[in-house]
Amino acid sequence: MFEPVYLSRPGADEIRPAAAERAEELAPGLWCSPGLSNAYLLTTGDGRVIVNTGMGFEGPVHRANFDAVDKSPVRYIILTQGHVDHVGGLDGVRDPDTCVVAQANWTLWRDDNERLIRYRASRSAFAFKDTLKTGIEAIQRRLGSTRLPAQSVPAVDLDFEDTLALEVGGRRIELLAVPGGETTDSLVVWLPDERICLCGNTFGPIFGHVPNLVTIRGDRYRDALTAVSSIERVRDLQPELLVTGHFAPITGAERLNAELTRLRNAVQYIHDQTVAGMNAGKDIATLMREISVPPEYDVGQGYGKVAWDVRAIWENYSGWFHHRSTTELYPVGFDAVAADVVELAGADALLDRARAHLAAGRPVHAIHLAELVPDDQARAVLRQAHQTLLADSTNFWESAWLKHQIASNS
Repeated sequence: MFEPVYLSRPGADEIRPAAAERAEELAPGLWCSPGLSNAYLLTTGDGRVIVNTGMGFEGPVHRANFDAVDKSPVRYIILTQGHVDHVGGLDGVRDPDTCVVAQANWTLWRDDNERLIRYRASRSAFAFKDTLKTGIEAIQRRLGSTRLPAQSVPAVDLDFEDTLALEVGGRRIELLAVPGGETTDSLVVWLPDERICLCGNTFGPIFGHVPNLVTIRGDRYRDALTAVSSIERVRDLQPELLVTGHFAPITGAERLNAELTRLRNAVQYIHDQTVAGMNAGKDIATLMREISVPPEYDVGQGYGKVAWDVRAIWENYSGWFHHRSTTELYPVGFDAVAADVVELAGADALLDRARAHLAAGRPVHAIHLAELVPDDQARAVLRQAHQTLLADSTNFWESAWLKHQIASNS
């Protein structure tokens, strides 16, 4: 029985922009240039194949690292998904005659990135702004310039629906669609002769953790059963080396089978328990509290969380109306009557009760009440409540948000 791999791998707070001085060889002819999402180089007897390109400002670093290994023409660039940290460095990495390859749904993600660029950037800033700032400064120092490339808008030369076979310089490469990954255009790169699978972020940025079926920064919902099918597709390849979007590869066919089976079973279990609860008439908050995976399906919750996936599954099936209150149907939130509640109950009484909840170990209850009162005493309660939650958090996104709220109430 293998110990879950997530227990021994770095967390998402260790992800950094491209900074390595050189690429690292992971297997014969397979090189990694780490970054916000790692870029990979496959060398062949007839030119290079690059998998993912990082953000726009990372492109020159990846190019320099790969050129130091092999300066032959870049025959193909393969984009494993349409998120900006995979496609943004395209223009800095490609050659004039490079063929860019993606799964056929890539245009959906290109268009989403373009139409929502300001919204998504602002919603992600609380988690990444400090990491980006220091990373960009390091790249500027390395390149000796404050001017870095802008984010590329991908132009794809070759796309496919389900499977695409390539051969470059005697190296066989198969591309397989896995629409249950972070995006519906997700793909994995399979090297059948070497039994190596480059999976990008198909299983999320930190392998071994429950997938994030919707992110708190904002993205499209991801379907749980499609995620299960995609996990099964990779497992059925029986890889001996799994090269992920971040950190070191995972080795060993038996260990990978155990990991992917555990992950598959965990997602299936969360889905089935949520559906059963819906059919039993349980509300979403009850199911978020009640559902946890059994020990034999132990997966990390450092990027996604079981409770968040319960909510995502519920809303992906059922939408935004929870049949809880008529007020859900109208554009009048509880904040519209917050001043009435404060006037009737009294700010002091509300804050006293919030402090009582906090003392009793109910920080979320305290936040509900303290958020009604717009003064310094309320901010002190909010700060303490968020600090209490942060002390118990092991999730990257949750911790980043709680730190952001602590700073906002300081």
